[in-house]
Amino acid sequence: MVLQDFAIQTRQLTKVYPGFWKSQNVSALTELNLQVEKGQIFGLLGPNGSGKTTTIKLLLGLINPTGGDALVMGQPAGDQETRRRLGYLPEESYLYRFLNARQTLDFYARLFNMNRAQRKRAVEYYLDFVGLDPAVRGRRIGTYSKGQTRRVALAQALLNNPDLIIMDEPTSGLDPVGMLEIKNMILRLKDAGKTVLLSSHQLADVEDVCHRLVILYRGRVEIAGTLTELLELKDVFQLEAKQVSDSLREQLITLARQGGATEVQTGRPRVRLEDLFKQLVDSKRRVEKAAGANV
Repeated sequence: MVLQDFAIQTRQLTKVYPGFWKSQNVSALTELNLQVEKGQIFGLLGPNGSGKTTTIKLLLGLINPTGGDALVMGQPAGDQETRRRLGYLPEESYLYRFLNARQTLDFYARLFNMNRAQRKRAVEYYLDFVGLDPAVRGRRIGTYSKGQTRRVALAQALLNNPDLIIMDEPTSGLDPVGMLEIKNMILRLKDAGKTVLLSSHQLADVEDVCHRLVILYRGRVEIAGTLTELLELKDVFQLEAKQVSDSLREQLITLARQGGATEVQTGRPRVRLEDLFKQLVDSKRRVEKAAGANV
C-alpha cells in the first residue's frame, strides 16, 4: 500500500464474520476504499448494520480484517505508537458510575503516564472544553444526565490531545440543544487542526460540519463526495434481481413512468430505475416477494 499524507487510508478493506456454515458468513464490510485528509471532518453515514462500527473497529485495530489493509496516521491500523495519537468516542459511554468526572478523567490520564500536575491541568481544561458545569464535576457519574455523561466521554476521548478523533454516533440520545453543542465542539476541534472521523446514521449529524462523507449500505460504499455534490445528485432507485420475468419488467417500467422517471434502464438480470418516487419504493416488498429479488 502506498504511503501518503492521509490521516486514514484504506484499500479494499473487507471484514467477514464467519458463521457455523460457510453459507452463514456475514459480510460486514466489502472492499472499502477510503481517504481522509489531515485536518478534515469526514462523515461515515449509513443505517444501522451498514458497516460503520466495523470500519471503526478495524481502524482502531480492535479486530483484524479479512482482506485489504488500512493505514492510520501513516501506520498500519492497530500500531501501538499511533494509538497514542488517537481519541475514540464510542456510541455508548462506558464510564464507571461511582466515580465523579474528575476522578474518571484522572484515571484515564494515568494511562497516558501524565504526572500529577499534568493530570490536573488536562482534566480541568477538557471539562471546560466540553462545557461540563463545574457544579456537577464532583458528583458521581451515575447521577448525571445523558448529555452530561456524553460530555465526560468526549473529554476522555480528547484527554491525550489526539491528532485524530474517531466518534461513533456522538449525538446519540441528546436533545437538539445538546446536538448543537456537540457540533460546535467538533468545529472547534477542526479549527485546532484536528482530524475528525464522524460516524452516524443521521444526516443531520454530519450536514453542518463535514467536509466530505461516504454513505455505506450493507457494507459497501453507495456514494461518496462533498455534501454539496451529494445534494445535487438525482434521486436513484436501483433494483437488482436474480430473475426478472418479462411481465414483471414491464410492470416496473410502467410504475417508473407513472412516478415521473426521466430515464429507465433495463437489462438482464438488472433493472435500474432513476428518479423514482415513493409509489415504487412502497412496492419494493411486493416486488421482492414476486421475483425473489435481492434489493
